[in-house]
Amino acid sequence: MENKAHAFAAGIFVLLVAALLAALAIWLTRDQGERHLYEISTRETVTGLQPQAAVRFRGVDVGKVDFIGFDPQTKGNVLVRLAVDSGAPMTQATFATLGFQGVTGLAFIQLEDGNQAAPALVPNDEKPPRIPLKTGLLGNLMNQGTAILEKVNEVTARMNQIMSDDNQKRLSTALENIGQAAGSVSQLSTRLEATTKQRLDPALAAVQEMAGETTKTMRTMSASADSVAETAEETRKTVKRLNEKDGPVDRLAEGTEALSHAADAFNAATLPRINRVTEDASRAARQLSRTVNAINDNPQSLLFGSGPIQPGPGEQGYVAPGAAK
Repeated sequence: MENKAHAFAAGIFVLLVAALLAALAIWLTRDQGERHLYEISTRETVTGLQPQAAVRFRGVDVGKVDFIGFDPQTKGNVLVRLAVDSGAPMTQATFATLGFQGVTGLAFIQLEDGNQAAPALVPNDEKPPRIPLKTGLLGNLMNQGTAILEKVNEVTARMNQIMSDDNQKRLSTALENIGQAAGSVSQLSTRLEATTKQRLDPALAAVQEMAGETTKTMRTMSASADSVAETAEETRKTVKRLNEKDGPVDRLAEGTEALSHAADAFNAATLPRINRVTEDASRAARQLSRTVNAINDNPQSLLFGSGPIQPGPGEQGYVAPGAAK
């Protein structure tokens, strides 16, 4: 009887523990709020995706995968039903991609909307709305895998062709020629260095001497430039003094104006008088000339006055003074 009692107690304990574990599992897996159903119909491979897999919207858990099967509406498509929280911002621009967790190979559904403003997607659990599944990064790599392998094979074939025996011999010969050329270049460099020391050193010394002379010349030119600058400054000051108000230029202008007024007055008053005096003097000179001419012709007029001129000896009509008596 005692053994049966112990077995009965042990059985009751096992049942209680199992019930507690089941209750704990139900409590842990219970839904935390209202969720709506959405569907994905795709021909892409969904390897690694399992029911109860996470559904994330931009990395935030918003639900889980509720069902994975084949789409009865489209033959050959895979149907994935999602249970998404009602608070998730599902819009008509929302699309899904297949993501993978680390190196485990377990997949999850990543939801995105491409940052596009679009109307909200109205949920309908009886006929769940469908959202598209776009190829993710890993899917693109898998799709491009064939092309990448073909490129790799092509590159490998070309490398094998380049590294053939004949090309290796040619490469070896080319390397030897390059080595010989490098030796020749080294010898030429040595000869050029010796020639440079023999011929260029005197030239460099002459250049240095010319540089010294050029420096002296530049200093002289700088001093001359300073002198020119000083002269220009003095000239500027002199011009400024000449152009100052009541300065020499103004005084010269005033004197020129006064001289112009005097010339005008001379032309207006004095010059006409001088012209009249000159005319009178010219008239008197002409009268004096006529008088002198008359005296020359009849000197007796100085004694007997002016009158007819008596004929002289030898002239027609001459009468001697004694004959008249």
